[in-house]
Amino acid sequence: MNLNNSTACIEFDDVVAGYKDFMILNHLSFKAKRGAITLLLGPNGAGKSTVLKTLFGLLKPRQGQIWLDGQDITGASQKELLARGIAFVPQGRNLFGQLTVWQNLELGGITLGTKLTHERIPEVLEFFPRVKERLHSQASALSGGEQKQLEIGRALLLRPKVLLIDEPSIGLSPLVVQDVFRLLRRLVDQGTTVLMVEQNVKSALKISDDAIALESGRLVLHKPAGELLSDPDIERLFLGGAAHAAPSSTPA
Repeated sequence: MNLNNSTACIEFDDVVAGYKDFMILNHLSFKAKRGAITLLLGPNGAGKSTVLKTLFGLLKPRQGQIWLDGQDITGASQKELLARGIAFVPQGRNLFGQLTVWQNLELGGITLGTKLTHERIPEVLEFFPRVKERLHSQASALSGGEQKQLEIGRALLLRPKVLLIDEPSIGLSPLVVQDVFRLLRRLVDQGTTVLMVEQNVKSALKISDDAIALESGRLVLHKPAGELLSDPDIERLFLGGAAHAAPSSTPA
């Protein structure tokens, strides 16, 4: 790893990871910039979600190293990673539906202690006025968009340096998706680093800084998001033709 690269927040170096004997990430290496949104692209099964799970300690690498701000975090536990400022918003709905919005937020701050959690909840709710209005409603009574905002809010209680988010647009209306994307952009503008998986490629590229395409668990393309957005072959790349992209497009 090049420790002199002060802009690299996350680095995967020759990472191999998967389930039992089935490897999904195959000698994967990439860097994600600090204070930027890096979008992970690729066809189904390319390894996008596996990158997030491996980074968050849900999968242990079989080989290679993972770095956070120049420090080796390979194999660290989720508790350690939370303490280092990494938060994860997984795909789908991950709320306690029978509990209220407030109670879900309290659980999100369980590692902080009650006093600090209660101090931070009002700060987080300023990002989500619609959720704020429904503090005492059951989480299951919220709309899909409000539930996703609550999930993100729960992660923000930890004031993460790095936010990992997997398919935030699933099940949401286009307007709500744009709200979520604007929020992510606002967080990054305030210094958070975001690593995102998102099937809504063109909309996600508009708010991203960099885009990484994977195929069969390997890096096949790494470009500024704006360049990829204007690429006439974007659909081909996304649907599985990324391996035909020129390797020279990957930044040093």
